[in-house]
Amino acid sequence: MASSVHAPARPPRVTASSRPPRPPLTRDRDCLVSGVSAGIARHLGVPVWMVRGLFIVLAVCGGSGVLLYAWCWTFTPWSDGDATPSRRVPVAWLLLVPAFVGMLVLLFWRGGSDWLYGTIASDAAAVVVGGTVAFAAGAGIWATLIDRTDTARGPRHTMAVRIVSVVLLALMSSLLLTEPLGVAGLALVLVPLAGLLAVISSTLIPRWRELAGERVRRIREEQRSEMAAHLHDSVLQTLALIQNRAGASSEAARLARAQERELRAWLYDGDAPADSDLATDLRDYAGGLELDYPVRIEVVSAGLSAERASGELAAAAREAMLNAARHAEGEISVYIEGSVSDVDVYIRDRGAGFQLDDVPSDRLGVRESIIGRMRRAGGSGIVRSDENGTEVHLRIPAGPRVAAASVVSPTESAIAAGTAQDGEGRG
Repeated sequence: MASSVHAPARPPRVTASSRPPRPPLTRDRDCLVSGVSAGIARHLGVPVWMVRGLFIVLAVCGGSGVLLYAWCWTFTPWSDGDATPSRRVPVAWLLLVPAFVGMLVLLFWRGGSDWLYGTIASDAAAVVVGGTVAFAAGAGIWATLIDRTDTARGPRHTMAVRIVSVVLLALMSSLLLTEPLGVAGLALVLVPLAGLLAVISSTLIPRWRELAGERVRRIREEQRSEMAAHLHDSVLQTLALIQNRAGASSEAARLARAQERELRAWLYDGDAPADSDLATDLRDYAGGLELDYPVRIEVVSAGLSAERASGELAAAAREAMLNAARHAEGEISVYIEGSVSDVDVYIRDRGAGFQLDDVPSDRLGVRESIIGRMRRAGGSGIVRSDENGTEVHLRIPAGPRVAAASVVSPTESAIAAGTAQDGEGRG
């Protein structure tokens, strides 16, 4: 009787295509110094201390680690996001520590009989003076160019570091100038003066960046204006002609209005914030309604108002606009008027009127989503309707809102259901 021995199953072979992709080589915005070591370690899948140790070893071996670190720092991008990079290590103050030590050495030499000549070798003097100037100037430049935009430090920190570095460099220059020095000593006097000039002139670099950014923004604005003028004379005119020829409620007119609104928003409203103002939000919502219903909605705003798109007034106005688009069709006008005391929104349509008392009690679209919502927010909602159309008037104070706005009534859970049932009649 033959026996068969089953061979152990081979593990699946890992190919290059089956390996998970490496994380992108980016620097963290919340880092110790620059985020280079953490980014490389994450990309290679090795501990961070190993990468940092490699940089230190290479720095000792002829300084190649410093050059490699600077190269990675220059060409490695930040991770995605809009947050300003923040560094946990106070680099500027750490650079000032060896500058203070070098200054103490110079003061010790100043108190002796020999001052940078005689028994003190010129090479040692050059190393001390050059190192002190390099650390002091590096601290001032670092604070000006890097710590100035750091949210954890800011302008006060930058000013303090710059003052300390300038004082150190000025004191060093005065010490060198008060002693009779040889030719080598006179050359050393120029070193702290060069460092002082570098710290002072570093303030011009942020100004230059601001001017360059302003120039780029001005060029973009000019290009956008030229493009807007060209599109207004061609594409926008064609879209307006389509709307006039096709009729207000036709499919072609609605698509033309939607494309015109998107094009105008792209040209003029590209920098609008996420939580925009009330008028911008209602215009965007009107564009969406025009795609879904055979209506034409005009939104007009007058006066100044700080009302945001995330408020209760915007929610009630959107509900009134949706109600008018569902049941009135045709032309709908939305008028927003802001003043110091309050904000008013009027939504008018020319459809068949209705009586609020005739609406079944189980439909809560107008009663709760509009009138009730405004009442809970500390405002008012009034509905006027007759055979010539319907007008919804919403008003809310411009000052502090009533605390009851955050209280949810027992009927809030039924608003969505009541709104969804408005297909047959006004809710």
